[in-house]
Amino acid sequence: MKYLIYLLLAFACFSPASAFKNTPDDDKAILNGYVLDSETKETLIGATVTVKGTKFGAFTNKSGYFSIRNIPPGSYTISVSMLGYEKFEENVTLKSGEAKSVRFLLKTTNVITDEVTVEAEREVEKRQIDVSKVNIPIEQLTKMRIGGEADVFRSLQMLPGVLTSSQLSSGLFIRGGSPDQNLVLIDGMTVYNPSHLLGFISAFNSDAIKDVELIKGGFAGEYGGRLSAVLNITQKDGNQKEVAGVASLGAISSRLSLEGPLGNGSWFIGGRRTYLDLLLKLIPEDPENPLPTFNFWDVNAKISQNITENDKMFLSGFGSADNLGLSGPGFDFDIGIGNRAGALRWTHVFGDQAFASVNFSASQYKNGFKGDQSGARFEVVNSITDYTLKTNIEWFTTENLTLKTGLENTKFTFGFLRNFTNEGQPAEGENGGGQTNLTVNDWMHAGYAQMNYQLTDLLSAQASGRVSYIGLADKFMFDPRAAVRYQLQENVAVKAAWGIYHQYLKLASLQDFSFFDTWLPTDSSVNPGRAEHYIVSVETQPFEGYDLNVDGYFKRMFDISEINQFAVEGDDVGDFFYSGDGRAYGAEIFLQKKKGDFTGWFGYALGFVNATFKDINNGEEFRPKYDRRHDLKFVGMYTFGNWELGATFTFQSGQSYTAAGSRFQTFQPGDNMGTGVIIPSQRYGKRLPPSHQLNMNIGYNSTFFGLQARYMADIYNVYSRRDIWFRYYDTSKQDVTEVKDVRLLPILPTISMEVRF
Repeated sequence: MKYLIYLLLAFACFSPASAFKNTPDDDKAILNGYVLDSETKETLIGATVTVKGTKFGAFTNKSGYFSIRNIPPGSYTISVSMLGYEKFEENVTLKSGEAKSVRFLLKTTNVITDEVTVEAEREVEKRQIDVSKVNIPIEQLTKMRIGGEADVFRSLQMLPGVLTSSQLSSGLFIRGGSPDQNLVLIDGMTVYNPSHLLGFISAFNSDAIKDVELIKGGFAGEYGGRLSAVLNITQKDGNQKEVAGVASLGAISSRLSLEGPLGNGSWFIGGRRTYLDLLLKLIPEDPENPLPTFNFWDVNAKISQNITENDKMFLSGFGSADNLGLSGPGFDFDIGIGNRAGALRWTHVFGDQAFASVNFSASQYKNGFKGDQSGARFEVVNSITDYTLKTNIEWFTTENLTLKTGLENTKFTFGFLRNFTNEGQPAEGENGGGQTNLTVNDWMHAGYAQMNYQLTDLLSAQASGRVSYIGLADKFMFDPRAAVRYQLQENVAVKAAWGIYHQYLKLASLQDFSFFDTWLPTDSSVNPGRAEHYIVSVETQPFEGYDLNVDGYFKRMFDISEINQFAVEGDDVGDFFYSGDGRAYGAEIFLQKKKGDFTGWFGYALGFVNATFKDINNGEEFRPKYDRRHDLKFVGMYTFGNWELGATFTFQSGQSYTAAGSRFQTFQPGDNMGTGVIIPSQRYGKRLPPSHQLNMNIGYNSTFFGLQARYMADIYNVYSRRDIWFRYYDTSKQDVTEVKDVRLLPILPTISMEVRF
């Protein structure tokens, strides 16, 4: 199988352009090209290109490219529109059999009006089947400030059906799936831990991001290897006309981004760092009550080059690191986690109808914990490294049919190091310590094909299939998927999707902490996880300028994993996990306004999640900790003059916890007090009180020594509602068991300043 994949890969990469060239019908024409920002020459994703007076149109893809086929010859007005840009129109004349390549430049606008409704755009939307897909304009993301930072994951958490384990967590629990079931990509690179150490913010600098796409379920065969959702992030290419930058100084962290022209393209680099560790150095040391040191940094970089009119090259990089340390009398420990990723991407337009890309990426996630306690030294290090080669070819076959196919090959390397030594003792032995140093290699090969076809003016369909092979487990997986879209009325569309999804990576992690996330492969001792998605969606525009989506979903999950916290050693992956099944179902309402002085959204989700593991909860069904049943969210942003106001509000059912069922006392010889032992009741059978929080921010646009500046203040947790992080039982007293609650952050005001130059 793998040799066949290699053969197909070679064909896709090196076939001559003539293999893909296809002229239009003798009496028809083709219009294709790119849509760009007129100021920076940055390609624009999701722009709408329509031929006025006809049903012909297209959206630009992730590279800003579009293709419209089989247009009758004649003179037309081409309309190009995108949120945040002035509508652009240009007259073109198309001859019989002609293939015309163009570039449209859009100007940004500070006034976003509601007059964007175009009949041809609706015709284009009929051919798009994006079930459970959400695109939030990056302008909105950058205006949502929490803790002084505009954060992608914090913004996505404000969508219905997207949950977290707590307010401190930036992990995304989407429609009953855990964070490891989400495929997170940045410029095609897989990111295995997209959060910083304490989980308050994600590892992605919003200044470096051009496009954010979240697919909450029902995604097509282009994506694989995960059970629940896809988060696809595209970094900025950079300004091709002049050097520009953004500098921000905040109470928690500061950041700097620079971009400019390079050769026949551009460059971009952006970095961010906290300075809590620097501030702590100004505080006098107290040996009896030491303070922890903590810092993180992240960096994004990209170089883009236009090699020829039809060829583009991109070199992308991403890195992040977190460090937490604490030293005191008799102890010293350090925790560190980090991501390193890089990608080289080539895109090429073959002939008049095929767009191809080849992406080679390398990604590594590593975490470590080392310390010294009274001479007992220990070190634990985990890592996952992947090298991935992806090829994709998109055929714009006719005005009604689009084909897409691709191959993916990944080499995984899993590393685990554990080292224990005691001073004055031998390096090995029962009392002296020991060392474990494991390296496991695995291969994954996959191929997919998908088709979008508009059957009639009202009905369109999508069919796709994905085949995967895992080397270590020697298993094949086939994932068929399908979706349909029916235009019920002029402003009402009904969508449905079904699909099978497999996941071959297992994550050993604790839900409240991401210190020791350990990725493990699927071997012969465990089965790959499998999920079935069933989704029905209704999309409409109830009022001018408002979009309303109502989704219903049902998801069945098989061979999902939960970490066995009592496993100390094992020979197989199955020794570290419990295996079980689950199901998730619910409904979501999402009302969004993207244009005008007031923008934002309202969302509500009703969700049910249940799991069954034969080795957990006596084999009886239980709901996971992150099940929150009711999820209500408001986001509002208002602009007037130079001022910007924003607010977010959430109300959710309390997270589940395992309550105490009973207690008994154990005694050792000579111990009169004994030790209290809690006997748990049903797993996660109780709920904490509901969680709710209000955050507010204000911004003022002005100047700073002649430079464009924004002054910002935000208040996290306005009315200081300290939700419960987790609950435990204090059994230190012999006759009394006390319920203890560890609470989250109180009100936290911050200020920051941003300067553009």
